[in-house]
Amino acid sequence: MKRALVNLGITVAFSLSIQLAAAADPDISKLPPAAKKDGLTYEKDIKPLLENSCLKCHGMEKPKSKYRVDSREAFIKGGESEEAAVVPGKSEKSPVIHYVADLVTDMEMPPTDKRDKYPKLTAEQIGLLRAWIDQGAK
Repeated sequence: MKRALVNLGITVAFSLSIQLAAAADPDISKLPPAAKKDGLTYEKDIKPLLENSCLKCHGMEKPKSKYRVDSREAFIKGGESEEAAVVPGKSEKSPVIHYVADLVTDMEMPPTDKRDKYPKLTAEQIGLLRAWIDQGAK
């Protein structure tokens, strides 16, 4: 019994380390390109595209993973992982981009099993989000 528990612990630890490694190095070649639009702002361009797909779970009331997207500051800050969701000027290094582009297994946003209710962002929307981040996330 003790040996089985040790083996289970090793298996779980190995699986977790593989998942963390995959999350740390997503394949950014699969990202949609940043949009060519200049002068993007959170209030005018980004918040409206998050409303259908993200706001229900990451709004003011009981935000999942303590991550809110209802303000620019909260959207950038991130949630309970204490890792910034947005790296201003570097969309390819921003975890939120990796999640909405489905580059991190089990961290797809919105979750794949909820996409009938909360639609996935389109490549064009992800491109706008990337451009906003690349322009400094203003």
